Amino acid sequence: MSTTTDTARLHQRVAAADWTHLAEELDTHGCALTPRLLTPAQCARIAGLYEREERFRSTIDMARHRFGSGQYRYFTHDLPEPVAELRAALYPRLLTIARDWAERLGRPAPWPDSLEKWLAMCHEAGQDRSAQILLRYGPGDWNALHRDVFGDMLFPLQVVIGLDAYGTDYTGGEFLLVEQRPRAQSRGTTAVLQQGHGLIFTTRDRPVATKRGWSAGVMRHGVSTVRSGRRHALGLVFHDAA
Repeated sequence: MSTTTDTARLHQRVAAADWTHLAEELDTHGCALTPRLLTPAQCARIAGLYEREERFRSTIDMARHRFGSGQYRYFTHDLPEPVAELRAALYPRLLTIARDWAERLGRPAPWPDSLEKWLAMCHEAGQDRSAQILLRYGPGDWNALHRDVFGDMLFPLQVVIGLDAYGTDYTGGEFLLVEQRPRAQSRGTTAVLQQGHGLIFTTRDRPVATKRGWSAGVMRHGVSTVRSGRRHALGLVFHDAA
């Protein structure tokens, strides 16, 4: 169980990140690695929840749906405290970037200052199911390139956090991003998720500078094949699902 001190420390870790640099990384690469946000003990507790079926609203077998191989589970709205607090701490930081992107692309920016108000707007629009994900991969598992849209009410950024130690608990399983650049060949990026660290990336697309101004660069994400061990990851999405 999280304590008040744990919650304060979590908010301090988020606030201590260099958000100017992270925004620049997102502009340049379409993704940005954060400092450590969760301790190894917090990571272990969250990963251990995978066995507690009552904490989840559904389980997805990726092979069955041709999404790849492996499993993930959607949490219920009764989120564990570290997950709920981390999502709340990240939202206002990401909101600044989201509004800047919307302005560059000439799009509306419907997101209020409060995460609670934004989620209420999602629910009023019929998107009322939790979209927070706990993923588990074993040897040979992988995740096909995709986007996590879930409906018309969309927040343009999301975060995935590694819960196991890369190179010790598992090998392979690098995070993949592929960007369809306007009038150019697609560009691929890989990232290693260190335990407790997050990767910020776009839900759908991002602004890309062109000779004619700003264009939307479509991006998809996935996970390369896990070669050994077991890989858990926490997916934080800032809109709910239809």
